Amino acid sequence: MVVLIENILLALEGLRANKMRALLTMLGIIIGIGSVISIVTVGESLSSSVSTNMQSLGATNIMLMVTEKRQNDAMGGEAMYEAYSVNPQENDLITDDMLDRFKSFYSDEILAVSVSSSVGQGRAQDGRLYANVSESGVNPDYRVANNITMLRGRFIRDDDILSKRSVAVVSDRFIDNMFANGVDPLGSEIKIAVRNTFHTFTLVGVYLYEQPAFAAQFSMGPERDRRTDVYIPISTAKMLTSANPNHRMVTVTADTGVDPITFADSIKNFFNVYFYANNPRFEVDTMSMESIMSTVTDMLGTISIAVAVIAGISLVVGGIGVMNIMLVSVTERTREIGTRKALGARNSAIRVQFIVEAIIICSIGGVLGILLGLAMGYIGSTLIGAPSSPSLSIITIAVLFSMMIGVFFGYYPANKAAKLDPIEALRYE
Repeated sequence: MVVLIENILLALEGLRANKMRALLTMLGIIIGIGSVISIVTVGESLSSSVSTNMQSLGATNIMLMVTEKRQNDAMGGEAMYEAYSVNPQENDLITDDMLDRFKSFYSDEILAVSVSSSVGQGRAQDGRLYANVSESGVNPDYRVANNITMLRGRFIRDDDILSKRSVAVVSDRFIDNMFANGVDPLGSEIKIAVRNTFHTFTLVGVYLYEQPAFAAQFSMGPERDRRTDVYIPISTAKMLTSANPNHRMVTVTADTGVDPITFADSIKNFFNVYFYANNPRFEVDTMSMESIMSTVTDMLGTISIAVAVIAGISLVVGGIGVMNIMLVSVTERTREIGTRKALGARNSAIRVQFIVEAIIICSIGGVLGILLGLAMGYIGSTLIGAPSSPSLSIITIAVLFSMMIGVFFGYYPANKAAKLDPIEALRYE
């Protein structure tokens, strides 16, 4: 133990005597470990941010889409197709009657069944006041499926859809743009121009606008010009656009305790009973938000690991630098080695001395690399909008890896020093 402490003190004294050379030797280790830690940290932050944003869209949501059936090719395999290569007709889509039967059959597993229909982008204007909007027709369950928080008034109701009423629900940002402070907007009429056509609605509710995190990072232009959604009854929207009354896409929100991935398969089978029997060209496919989240998270994790491994190549370069400087050190201290061996020092003692010195160099470089990685990782994750710090396991692995580099790349110079002939070493100039 005493010998080990002496070797560590000798190594530190040698580093102190050659500060610049030691720093340049450590540089590869510092950059390599700093890069790996910062990349892993930013990768975890990005995965967390994506997961959070997708959770806000509804982790238990399942999307139903009417797609063209896959056709078997001449070789017996499935031919590729484009889901929207052929426009389905009214009879090819999901009907309200199908949805009613579906809700009745799975009443204990469904929280909401949401449908929507886009009218288009436009602008509400009153004199010099204006608000950019996207006009969409929705049903009452749309609020549940999309986690919409109401601030005042109410959301779209079933009786609005049955009567095709001209009512609208707008965002609080819309209210800030179009109404003076203190004015109650409920019951007011708003006019929205979409493709040179004016639509007039009675305002019945105000919801809380929540901007997606990624949109906040890349949004351009002034705040007041940001586009928000105006919700109207889906029947009214289809009447305004002369759209097909049936639905090509439906969002189902699974109830608490229901596995969305398994439920998605059940939903697909339920609707395809209708399509396989009555429709030779189209079928219903499903996709759960949870499966998308899992796929995206796995993909981001794989990318982070791949980039971290590439960054880790610099550790090998740093290790070669350590080996190079240790060989130089052995050459410079040849007479010292000869003197020690002449006084009775064993080969193992010489070997340990130089290995310890290499480990000290790599360990100090590893600590500095960790500090650099922590700083870079925090800055990178903050820019993403999800400040994060690396796990203790990554830091531990980084420290151990840096010490392993010291042993691996320090062994050859240490072994060379240990095998020097004492007489030849003492005669070395």
